[in-house]
Amino acid sequence: MFLNRRVPELPNPAQALRGRETPEFDVPARHTVLGKPLLGPYPEGLAVADFALGCFWGAERTFWRIDGVWTTLVGYQGGYTPNPTYEEVCSGLTGHTEAVRVVYDPSVVSYEQLLKVFWEAHDPTQGFRQGNDVGTQYRSAIHTHTPAQAEAAEASRVAYQKVLTGAGHGTITTEILPAEGRTFYPAEGYHQQYLDKNPAGYCGIGGTGVKLSTPFETNSGASCPTGIAPAPETTDE
Repeated sequence: MFLNRRVPELPNPAQALRGRETPEFDVPARHTVLGKPLLGPYPEGLAVADFALGCFWGAERTFWRIDGVWTTLVGYQGGYTPNPTYEEVCSGLTGHTEAVRVVYDPSVVSYEQLLKVFWEAHDPTQGFRQGNDVGTQYRSAIHTHTPAQAEAAEASRVAYQKVLTGAGHGTITTEILPAEGRTFYPAEGYHQQYLDKNPAGYCGIGGTGVKLSTPFETNSGASCPTGIAPAPETTDE
C-alpha cells in the first residue's frame, strides 16, 4: 500500500514523519508456526540477526523454516520515524526498510549460514526495489549486533559480489550497518507470520539463482563456512 508514487528517495531526518512515542498497535505474544514468544528478552544462549530483503512476508517464512531458528518477527528498521505504521513506512517518508528479526541458536545454525540464506533468497543489486516491489522500504540491508556479525557480513558481501559478477550481475547495494541506534520496530500483528495465516498470499521473494557455495575469509583470517550447508529448498521463487 503506497501513499504516494514518487520516485523512491530516502528522506533526511528533517523530512521524515514525526511518528509517536508509543506504538499504535499490539504485537501478538507468540509465533503462529514455532510457538515461541515474538518479543524479548530471549533465553540465554540465543542470538539475534536482522535482515531486510524485500517484502517481509516471504522473507520471514524463508527464515522460520530453518532448523535452529527459535523465533522470527517482522518489523521496520533503519529509519527515523519512531513507532511507524505500515502505511507510513510505505509512504517512503520514514526511512525504514521492511526487516525480519531472526532469533537463533548458534549451536545449531551459524550466522554465516543465515547470511548464505539471506544472499541467495533475493537480488541484492536492485537498490530501492525487489522485483516488482518498488520503494525505499524494499531495500536490502543487514543490521549487525556484534563485531563478529559485522565482520562476517562484510566478508560475505565481498564473496557474493565475486560470484554475482562472474554470473553477469551488477553491484550489490545492500547496507551493512550496526543495529545499535537503528531501532527495530515490530510490525502490526497481521504482518507477523503472514504467509502462515494466508498460505496463498503474496510472496515477493526470489533470488538470482547464484549460490554462495564456497567458504569465505574474514579480515581475521578465519574461514566462515557459509557454503557448508546448502540453501534450504523453497517454493517462494
